[in-house]
Amino acid sequence: MNEDWSPAEVEATVSDYFAMFTKELRGEPLNKADHNRQLLALLPCRSRGAIEFKHANISAVLIELGHPYVDGYKPRSNYQDLLRKIVADRIAANTSLQIATHMAVEQPVRSAPAPGDLAEIIVPAPMRETGRNAWRESRQPEHRPRQPINYLEREARNTSLGLAGEQFILRVEHARLWDAGERRLADRVEHVAKTQGDGLGYDIMSYDADGRERLIEVKTTRYGAMTPFFATRNEVAVSDERAAQYHVYRVFKFDAAPPKVFMLPGSLRQSCNLDPVQYQASVR
Repeated sequence: MNEDWSPAEVEATVSDYFAMFTKELRGEPLNKADHNRQLLALLPCRSRGAIEFKHANISAVLIELGHPYVDGYKPRSNYQDLLRKIVADRIAANTSLQIATHMAVEQPVRSAPAPGDLAEIIVPAPMRETGRNAWRESRQPEHRPRQPINYLEREARNTSLGLAGEQFILRVEHARLWDAGERRLADRVEHVAKTQGDGLGYDIMSYDADGRERLIEVKTTRYGAMTPFFATRNEVAVSDERAAQYHVYRVFKFDAAPPKVFMLPGSLRQSCNLDPVQYQASVR
C-alpha cells in the first residue's frame, strides 16, 4: 500500500490518540493495547507497527505545539504536513482537552516522594532521533506558526512541581553519596537555590564520590523522558563555564512511583539542541 496516509486514516488515528491522551491527562485507566486493536479494525490496510509509528508521529507534533504526549509513544518527527494540520485543528476545537491539559500542568505538588532504590530511579538519557526531521528541516523556529498556549512552558513555571523535583533530587543525592560510603559528603549536599538564591545557574551543590563539586540544575516534568525542558541564558552560560562540574538532572514521570531521572553532564550546548524561544527587546 502507498505509504501516504489518507485524510480519513489520519483522522481516525488522531481521534484514537486524543482519546488516550485525555484519559492520561485526567489520570483515568488506559489500556493502549485495546485502543490499538480497535484502531486496527478501522484501518485494515495498516499494521500494528504502522499505527504505533503514527502515534509516535502525533507525539512529535504535540511537542512542537507545546503539549505533553501520551507516555509510551516516543516522539518520531518524520511526519506528513497533513498530520500536523489535523492535530492542530483538533487541539483548537477540543475544549475538553484544553481544560484537561491546563489542569494537569497547573496541578500543585504537595510533597516530594522518597527516592527508594536508586538503581530503579536513575536511568540512561534517552537517545536523540538521528533520522530526518521533516518539520525542523522545512520550518525554522521563527517561522513556525504561533501557538496560543505552550503547556510545556506552563508546566515549567509550576513552582510547586519545580520545588518538589529539587527536594526529590536532594534526597537522591544524599542516598547516592551515602550508598557510596561518603556520608560526610552526603551531609554537605546543599539546596543552594534556597540558601543562596536562584541566580546561580544551578539548584543543588552536591559532590562526586572523590569530593569534587557537582553542580546540579533540576528540571522536572510529569511527562515522558523526551519532553523538552527550558533553560535560562544564565544556566547555559554556567554550564559552559563550569562544564566539568555541571549536570542537568531531568526528572520525568514525576507522578509515577517512583519518578525517573536521567543526567546530562557538561555544557548544555553539547548535550541538547537549543532553540531560541524568547527575545529581550529594548526601545530603539
